[in-house]
Amino acid sequence: MNVLSLFDGISCGRLALERAGLSIDNYYASEIDQNAIKCATMNNPDIIELGSVTDWKNWEIDWSSINLLIGGSPCQGFSIAGEQLNFNDERSKLFFVFVDILHHIQAVNPKVLFLLENVKMRNDYSDIITKFLGVYPVMIDSALVSAQRRTRLYWANWQILPPKDKKILFRDIINFNLHSYRPIQNWMMKYWGKTIKLDRLKTIKADKASCLTTRKTHPFQYYLSEDKKTFTLLSQAEAEILQTLPEGYTSMLKEGQAFYALGNGWTVDVIAHIFSCMGNRTPQQLELF
Repeated sequence: MNVLSLFDGISCGRLALERAGLSIDNYYASEIDQNAIKCATMNNPDIIELGSVTDWKNWEIDWSSINLLIGGSPCQGFSIAGEQLNFNDERSKLFFVFVDILHHIQAVNPKVLFLLENVKMRNDYSDIITKFLGVYPVMIDSALVSAQRRTRLYWANWQILPPKDKKILFRDIINFNLHSYRPIQNWMMKYWGKTIKLDRLKTIKADKASCLTTRKTHPFQYYLSEDKKTFTLLSQAEAEILQTLPEGYTSMLKEGQAFYALGNGWTVDVIAHIFSCMGNRTPQQLELF
């Protein structure tokens, strides 16, 4: 299988394909974040990096050989947590580059499969994406296969069935040996050279962690000790586990770089499940623009 991954990040898609038992001949990746590329290529030295999606017309690849196109186009314009600029956001406009590349491949290989991921968004935003791609999205919460709540929309030209709930709780993944607890009275701390108020962080509930994000204002999550008198921050290793990545996958990055990359990444076991559904019938097609 020849795969083209747009907005590839740390190549969670590559790991998901392997986890789904699919054979990869060539994995082409388009990414511009140097930290993400460093992580992806150190874990997968055979990845063929192509550079920015905006230069796709200059890529020297055999378009007819691409069997699978995947990507999670930047979501900042759609996110309910953001300013909701939708397609007026320069980053979210890159969705249309995904569409252009998809149409280019379909012209020489009509049987190409595709998967697009994005955040939960307003219906009028998702309806536009649906119309351009010609298939309806499926909503899946990563909480079904991990200890993280992370609701995402997935558009694919095969039928996606919901994964079974593995009933993984956050307390199941905590490595208490990694942590030193701090008194809750110290509600302000310095981290990465910045002063952070505890109320600007996300509290991890008893069952699941909140969605990992890339927001600079409160990129961390914390949880309380059982007596609720001390707290500790989510560790990098635990964040990897929340995204169902192998521990140490982002170890070549500094902590801040790793959290940002993980927040941009996919929950691997969700994507692996979606890939395992490829043999299902094609979903109802829509009339394309």
